[in-house]
Amino acid sequence: MAIKSTIYKIDLQIADMDRHYYATHNLTLARHPSETDERLMVRLVAFMLFATDTLAFGKGLSDDEEPDLWQKDLTGAIELWIDVGLPDEREVRKACGRAKQVAVVLYGGRIADMWWDNNKKALLKQNNLTVINLTDTQEIADIVSRGMAISCTIQDKEIMLGHATGSVEIKPVILK
Repeated sequence: MAIKSTIYKIDLQIADMDRHYYATHNLTLARHPSETDERLMVRLVAFMLFATDTLAFGKGLSDDEEPDLWQKDLTGAIELWIDVGLPDEREVRKACGRAKQVAVVLYGGRIADMWWDNNKKALLKQNNLTVINLTDTQEIADIVSRGMAISCTIQDKEIMLGHATGSVEIKPVILK
C-alpha cells in the first residue's frame, strides 16, 4: 500500500509592500511522502513571493510535467512557472519555452550554490527566467504544523514571517 500525502491547512496573510499586494489566502497543501518539511515551507515562501489570486500549487514532485506552482491565464496559457529546489537545467530551459515567465527558488545552502555555479552559463541566456536563492531555510522548517497561521511581510526584498511561536526573517538572494 502506498503512503499517502499529508495535508496542511494554512491561513496566510500577505503584505507585500514591494509589489503592493495585500491579501489573505486559505491554503491547503499536500506534502508528498518524499518531501521534507523544509521543502514544503520553501514552496510556501515561493507562493508568498509571487502571490496573486490565480497562483496555484501544481503537482510538482508527483508529475514531471507540472511545476510546484503556476499561474495560467483564462485561455490556459502558462503565465508563470515556479520550480522549487534544484531542478534539472534542461527542464528549466523547457519551462522557459512553455511559460511567459519562469522562476526557480533554490534552497539547500552550499548545494544550491554549487547547482547555480554548474548551471548559470546556460540559464543566464534565458530572458524570461528569475533565479532566487533562499540561503537559510532550516528555521522555517521548524515551524511546520498541520494547521498554521502565518503572516508574511515583504519589504525591501526581505521576508518576515510571523507565526504562533515567534517570527523568522528570510533574505532571498536574487541570482538572476
